[in-house]
Amino acid sequence: MELCSVHYTAFLYQKCKSWNQSNWLKFMSSERFGQTSTASSSDCFVASEMLKKIIRSVQEKQARWKELQEKLLRNRGSTTPLTEQELMEILNAAIPLLLAEQSLIEFNAPVVICGDIHGQFEDLLRLYDSVGDYVDRGPQSVEVMSLQILLKLQYPNDYFLLRGNHEHAVINRSYGFYNECTSRYSVNLWKRFQNLFVCMPLSALVSKKILCMHGGISSELKNFDQIRGIQRPTSVSPCGILCFKKSPRGVGCVFGENVTIEFCDNMGIDLIVFDQGYQFFAERRCVTVFSAPNYCNIFNNAAAALIIDKNLNCKIVQIMPRNKKKK
Repeated sequence: MELCSVHYTAFLYQKCKSWNQSNWLKFMSSERFGQTSTASSSDCFVASEMLKKIIRSVQEKQARWKELQEKLLRNRGSTTPLTEQELMEILNAAIPLLLAEQSLIEFNAPVVICGDIHGQFEDLLRLYDSVGDYVDRGPQSVEVMSLQILLKLQYPNDYFLLRGNHEHAVINRSYGFYNECTSRYSVNLWKRFQNLFVCMPLSALVSKKILCMHGGISSELKNFDQIRGIQRPTSVSPCGILCFKKSPRGVGCVFGENVTIEFCDNMGIDLIVFDQGYQFFAERRCVTVFSAPNYCNIFNNAAAALIIDKNLNCKIVQIMPRNKKKK
């Protein structure tokens, strides 16, 4: 069984009572997210007793996390908007919090799902949400990951970070994150980020019907208990099995519509959300979401976010490059 080698990624924002900064997402859906949520506590993420204890400990320092978030945003043009000591502080707080969550996070809609950010910090501020692959390629991966962690620390029951293949030492050492950490801070900070990455949850199941992951489905995956049973910290292979046919990218495999439909039927789900691009596939049983506009300042592409309401109706919102207006 090589289930751990499947490339998972997701970042999710759940609208529950404890979340009151509705202005963050008004550009996505002013009708829904401009209002105070009426969701009951049973609609929100249900934490284990161990996780509740860790959350209480984290919430005792809410003023500190808010202070660091404000400093990060205020100094975002600086080479070191947060000191290494401050970054270590938030990493040390987040590691036990992420580790206490399940490998498969399960909760009910409504939810906002976004895709890759890849170090594009200014675009993250436009989204204020993201789905894995937070680091590499862009110039501000440290800021991207720091903001994500600070939001997780402030809203642990509403804000979820799932792991992608770039949250792996072999990958992010080669694609820019290592150089960014060592040139701006030290190798010790990069190593501590790796300690956090191996603790991140791997996948999410929304309302028992929508599965969020990175990369693709595995022929080895037969039921959700296989994901639930993955013990963390764990290393995830950067070249894992996906499905059935060799991938043109050179790692993993590709999978067809028939395989996707069969997988959804067998798992009892309606939709799979992956992290690349914005495109429906397999009779609308699969959708990819990519949230880094003008990727690497080369492609001039639009980004996307997926909004899912409590009835599991899906809405795609596009975020255009800053130098390009939506038609």
